[in-house]
Parts: sequence; structure tokens; C-alpha cells
Amino acid sequence: MATNKHIDNMFILMTKILNYLIIISFLSLNVQANDINVELDFLFNQLKNENKETAYKIEQQIWSLWSTHPTNKKLTARLEEGSQFVRNQQLNKAKEIFTEVISLDKNWAEAWNKRATVLYMLGEFQRSQDDIDKVLALEQRHFGALAGQGLVNIQLKNYEKAIRSYEKAQEIYPAMRSPKIMIKQIEELMKQQTI
Repeated sequence: MATNKHIDNMFILMTKILNYLIIISFLSLNVQANDINVELDFLFNQLKNENKETAYKIEQQIWSLWSTHPTNKKLTARLEEGSQFVRNQQLNKAKEIFTEVISLDKNWAEAWNKRATVLYMLGEFQRSQDDIDKVLALEQRHFGALAGQGLVNIQLKNYEKAIRSYEKAQEIYPAMRSPKIMIKQIEELMKQQTI
């Protein structure tokens, strides 16, 4: 039978081991998040200098990193589940899932971006803009959110802001096609409204 001193020593040892494991897992999570940021920095540098075909491949790598939670596979799975609802046009269900993911990690830019997209599709333009503001506060290079912001501001009739959004997206991702197309369309729309 164990003595009280032996039990106390075991408790102290278990507490030390638990604290050690918590510290190691915390450091590991920080390293993973840091690795993703380093990889994103590299990809964004590449994105500025590549032809359209290569840039598209880099874009897909960036989207993959954005859509993968740096520390929580369950959140990645929930985000994908919400995206599946979007593809099936079940927008309210997708909005619920993205809202849930945001509540679990307010610092994951892609969760905000996904919900901003759904809000746009539901015609909730100002709420979509509010979520885009969160995305860009967390990831200022998010060319998808900038392009989305352009669409939102067309709906809100903030044409100059829409043009600026597309110009910023193009600075980040020069081979991206939509900014050139959309800027021309917005300028044409502005001309028609002044006639």
C-alpha cells in the first residue's frame, strides 16, 4: 500500500509531466502556425513574378493553406463541410457552420472570408463587408477577400472603393484576371450613371 508521501510524490511528478506536455504542445502549435506564415510569405513573393499558369498553381497552394486550420483538424473539416453546403446552395446552413467556426477561432481569416461570401450571396452586403474587414485585418494579402470587397461595394454603389479593392488585389496577385475585367466594368458603369 502506497504511503501519503509516495502519493504526494507521484502527484507532483504527474503534474510536472502534464505541465511539460502542455508547454511542448503549445510550442508545437506556434511552430506549425509560424511554418504556415513562412510558407505563405514565400508563395506571395512567387505570386508576384510568375506567368498566369504558374501563378494559378501558386494561388491554389495559398487557398489550401488558408483553408487548413493551423492547429485544429476538426475546424478544417467543419470549414469544408460549410463549403459543401455553399456548393449545394444551402446558404443558411453554411452560414451557421461558418459562424460556429468563427466562434471557436476568431483569428482564422478564412472562416470570416467564407462567411463573408455566403452573406454576399444572401444579399446581406453590409454584413459581408463587415466580415471582409475582419479578413483583411487578419490577412491583408487576401486577394479573394479584396475581390469580394469589390463585388460588395458595387452592390453598395461605392464604386471608387470597389476599384481600389480590385487594384489592391492586382498588386498582390498581378496575374489575377478578375481585377482588370471588373475595373473596366465599374468604370463603364460610372460613365453610364453620369450621362
